[in-house]
Amino acid sequence: MKYTENYKVKWHDTDATRCVKPSEILVYMQETANLQLKSADNTLDKMRDEQGLAFILSKIKLIFHAQLHAYDEISVRTWTCDSRGYTFLRCFDIHRGEELIAEGISFWALVDLNTRRFVRADGFSLGVESDEPLAIDVPRRIKPSSPETEILGTREIRYSDIDYNMHMNNTKYPNMLCDFMPIEKIGSIREMTLEFLHESALGDTLTFHGCNADGRYYFKTLNTAGDTCLTAEVLVAE
Repeated sequence: MKYTENYKVKWHDTDATRCVKPSEILVYMQETANLQLKSADNTLDKMRDEQGLAFILSKIKLIFHAQLHAYDEISVRTWTCDSRGYTFLRCFDIHRGEELIAEGISFWALVDLNTRRFVRADGFSLGVESDEPLAIDVPRRIKPSSPETEILGTREIRYSDIDYNMHMNNTKYPNMLCDFMPIEKIGSIREMTLEFLHESALGDTLTFHGCNADGRYYFKTLNTAGDTCLTAEVLVAE
């Protein structure tokens, strides 16, 4: 069953072009998911404190159809989908009136913080009804045709990046990737696929590798230990 929340876009969500930044789009989506769980008396805090469970984002694909601006009134919908194995599937869309602004499909793992084992999706209830998933094609692997990438820069994970898991929150990544793109290209982003492979912890220094190939921007981040934390693919309109 689809769950909807209505928002008025904040001026502070916008960038130098007066458009809402990609990370803020993801925040609206995930905040709506959190509120759906709250409506079912099953908040993220309650799951962590009482059951020792936490969701970890594995992969998400976002599609941007139009730009949002300060004080736009939007409706954000989210819904869970039938899930199997250890993957929980959730979809999102954002409308301004009848206009579709953005949509996304995401894949999550639920981890037992005490045992560090994953919880099966088909044996766990979130207390909300499932609905049909969006028909969005998600790449199996994120890999440019040319393996050559260059080091774009580094970024230390600080207080402003982390959530209650003491790891960088996944919603921070879209804007970080934009930091390593030409600013004039950011408003033309049409798709963004993020695959999370390893946690980025407080105090880590991420090294960003990237290239521009096949008409897309590709990114990979490595933490201080050399683990790959993220691979990403960003499609920009011509």
